[in-house]
Amino acid sequence: MKVFVIAGEPSGDKLGAALMEGLRYEVPSVTFDGIGGALMQGQGLDSLFAMEELSLMGIAEILPKYRRLKRRIRQTAEAVITAQPDVLITIDSPDFCLRVARLVKAGSDIRTVHYVAPTVWAWRAGRAAKMAEVIDHVLALFPFEPPLMQAAGMACDFVGHPVATEPPVTPEEARALGLDGPVMVVLPGSRRSEVERLSDSFVKAIQTANLPHQIVIPTLPHLAPRVREVFAPLHPVLIGLEEDAKAAARQRLVAMARADLALAASGTVSLELAAARTPMVIAYDMNWISRQIISRMLLTDTVTLVNLVSETRIVPEFIGKDCQPSLIAEALRDVAAAPQAQLSALDLTMTRLGQGGDAPGLRAARAVLARLP
Repeated sequence: MKVFVIAGEPSGDKLGAALMEGLRYEVPSVTFDGIGGALMQGQGLDSLFAMEELSLMGIAEILPKYRRLKRRIRQTAEAVITAQPDVLITIDSPDFCLRVARLVKAGSDIRTVHYVAPTVWAWRAGRAAKMAEVIDHVLALFPFEPPLMQAAGMACDFVGHPVATEPPVTPEEARALGLDGPVMVVLPGSRRSEVERLSDSFVKAIQTANLPHQIVIPTLPHLAPRVREVFAPLHPVLIGLEEDAKAAARQRLVAMARADLALAASGTVSLELAAARTPMVIAYDMNWISRQIISRMLLTDTVTLVNLVSETRIVPEFIGKDCQPSLIAEALRDVAAAPQAQLSALDLTMTRLGQGGDAPGLRAARAVLARLP
């Protein structure tokens, strides 16, 4: 069996590595071509080019590299058609992956699978129908997504979310951080643009809240100097600076589990905090143009994944114009005063995402294999 697999950013690299491991467990002779990062390469992938070339977000970041990106799309599609795999699996990064899939479909009958359903439940519902033009099968992270994908004309399987099956943090791991007293973990995003945009609001909110917590910030090695600079007034401890990707990711989870309270940017991080059973406040802002567009297109009253999966609104969130230090500070004080109020929703979220079942990578592999012709 031959599989061509594409990931465009670190979260996709993690999903891809787990999926590759699951496929090899089910079909030991499977071989892989494609694009991926260090984790997928650790599973035996020889990446067509560096995955980091695709880790772009936003028009301002993409425009200067648009021509190069177009060449990479064409190069990748040609490599897929030349390889003639049993299946092409694209992982997240829809701006790149779905363009590749479109060219592949135009020049072959190769089966296409996309891992991570588009967030049509939140905004731009028409994306599912457009995606169905080039994708045969979707692997979904959330249990409410398959009916939406099926309605658009694609096969879809809920395969669980990888955050639900991370090994629990041990007391020894938590003690190894060397932190005393109450801890607040602060997660301002994994992109420099997010750190720049959110740092001022986060710093002012934490100062206004005036809680006794020590501040811990998990970050990435290349972001550490800037994070240390913009959060200097809080005298933070920076975590996750190891060059080894697995070790850094684990230390990030340990820091979350050790924390008594979290302030985090919107995104998958809320699920990581739920897995760690850490009560949280979510805040996020974007540039003015994006804020205007998204506020008009948003289909839900919450963007926090814990709120959506648990079908509660227990996690306070401050998005766009509401991302104000005074509002965030008040919520931090409230959550610090009654942290147990969120715990049942955090536990329900993990149960619904597959905690206690097979690993999502293995479930995803079996879903792919079950639907192959």
